[in-house]
Amino acid sequence: MANIANIAVVVLFLFAMAGMGVYFLKRNNSSEEYFLGGRKIPGWALGLSMVGTSISSITFLALPAAAFVLDYRQLTPNLFMPVAALIACWIFIPFFRRGLKTTAYEYLESRYGTGIRIYAALYSLLGQLLRLAIILYLVVLPLSEMLDISESTAILAFGVITCFYTVFGGIEAVVWTDVVQTVILLGGGLLCVAAVAFQLPGGLPQILEIGMEYDKFSLGPLDFSFSERTFWVMSLIGFIGFISEFSSNQNVVQRYIAAPTLREARKATLICIVMSLPTWIFFFFIGSCLFAYYKVFPSAEVAAMKPDDVLPHFILTEIWPGVGGVIIAACLAAAMSSLSSSINAVSTIWTIDFLRLMRRKGNDRFELVNAKLASGAAGIIMIAGAWGISLIPRESVYDLSAILGALLCSAGLTPFMLGFFTTRIGNRAILSGMYAALVFSVYNILNYFKLLPEPLQWNIHIYMAGPVCNGVMLAVALAYSLFRPEPVTEQLRGLTVWTLASPGKAD
Repeated sequence: MANIANIAVVVLFLFAMAGMGVYFLKRNNSSEEYFLGGRKIPGWALGLSMVGTSISSITFLALPAAAFVLDYRQLTPNLFMPVAALIACWIFIPFFRRGLKTTAYEYLESRYGTGIRIYAALYSLLGQLLRLAIILYLVVLPLSEMLDISESTAILAFGVITCFYTVFGGIEAVVWTDVVQTVILLGGGLLCVAAVAFQLPGGLPQILEIGMEYDKFSLGPLDFSFSERTFWVMSLIGFIGFISEFSSNQNVVQRYIAAPTLREARKATLICIVMSLPTWIFFFFIGSCLFAYYKVFPSAEVAAMKPDDVLPHFILTEIWPGVGGVIIAACLAAAMSSLSSSINAVSTIWTIDFLRLMRRKGNDRFELVNAKLASGAAGIIMIAGAWGISLIPRESVYDLSAILGALLCSAGLTPFMLGFFTTRIGNRAILSGMYAALVFSVYNILNYFKLLPEPLQWNIHIYMAGPVCNGVMLAVALAYSLFRPEPVTEQLRGLTVWTLASPGKAD
C-alpha cells in the first residue's frame, strides 16, 4: 500500500512536468524563443532556475552520501560560489549582454577568432554530456528500488520522459519547470530531516551530538599536501570551478542573456547566491542525519550498501506512505532541472557554435528543427552514458564525477580569463596554450591509469588536474605573448575590462 501511494505521487509529478513541456511547445516559433525565451524571462524566475540547475540530483543524493561516508570536505569548494557569483555580477554579465549573443563562445570568437571558439564549445559539450549521464544515473537509484525494476530499465524510462518535455518545451519550459522543481526539492529535503529528527529519541540535538563525536562536520585536513583531498585542494578546486561556472558555463550564461535587462540578470545571480550555499550545507546535513540515525538504529543491510544507496533506502523503508513519494518526486525534480538545462545547453551550443558557423545564412526554421534534433541526440547519449556509469566501481558518484571531469579537463576557464583581463593575448598565443593543455590532458589520463613509466608519474590528487591544466594553458599563452604580442587596443574595444567602451549595449 505504501509503495502504491509513493508511485501515485511520483506519477502525478511526472505528468505535471510533461504537461508544462506541452504548454510551452506552442510558444516556440523561432530559435530565439527556443534558446532564450525571447529574452523576456524575469530575473527572479531565472535565479530560481539557476538554483535548481546547480542543485541537481548530485546534491540531493551524492552530497548526503559524501557526508554519510566521510565528512563535509566535499562542501569546501561550494564555499567559494558567492565570491565567483559577485565577480560575475560586476564583470562577466555585462560582457555577455553586449550585442545579441546566444552562447558564451561567441565572445571568444570576437576576442580571438573561430578556432578557440570551436575548441571551447567542444570542451563544454563534453562536460555537459558527462554531467547528463551522471545526474541521470543518480536519479534512477531510488526509482529502480521503488518500482522494483533494474537500473537499466529505470535509466531508459526516466531518460525518455525527461527528453520529451525538454526537446519540445525549449528554455521557457526549462526555466519555469525549474522554478516548480526547486520548491519541491527543498520541501523534500526538509521532510527527510524532519523524518530523522522525529524518530530519534534525542531529536535534532542528538544528530548534532553524534556528528560532533564522529567528526562528521570537518572540512578536511588543513595540511598543505596536494596529494590528498585537503581543505586547500578543495578550496582551490572550488574557486577555479565556480569562476569557470559563472564565466563560461552555457547553462549560466544562457540565463544571463535570457533576462530582459542587465539589472534582471544580476538579480537572478544574486538570488542564486542567497539560496544555493545554504541549500548545499543543508543537503550535507541530511547525510549527517542519516549517519546519526543508523548509529542509533544499526542496520546490517545499510552497512553493506554503497553510500549513494543509503538515502533512497531510508526514503523507501523509514518514511510514511505518500511522504516518501513526495521526497522521491523532489529527487526527480532536482534531476529534471539539471538534465533539462544541460540538454538545452547542448542543443544551443551545437546550433549556434557549430551549425551556424557551417551555414552562415541558414534560415531560422532549419535551425529550430536542428536544435530539437540535437536535444534528442543529447538525450540518447545521456541514457547510454548513465548505463555505462552504472557498471563502473567508485567510492561515490560525486567522487566519480570529479575524477572524470578532471581527466577530461582541457582548460575551459583560461581563454575567458585571459580574454577579459589582458590586452596582449591574441589568437596565436591562446591557440599555443590550447595545444599545451591538450597534451597535458593526454598525459594526465595516462598518468591516472598508470600507463606511464614510474619516473614520468606524478603524485598529486586527481582533483587537482583541472586547476593545473588551466595553469598550463595560462603559462604557455602568456609566455608566447611576451615574444609575439598580437592585439591592438582599438581591435579590442568592448572586449576587455581595459577597453570597455563599446557600441553594443549591456542591456
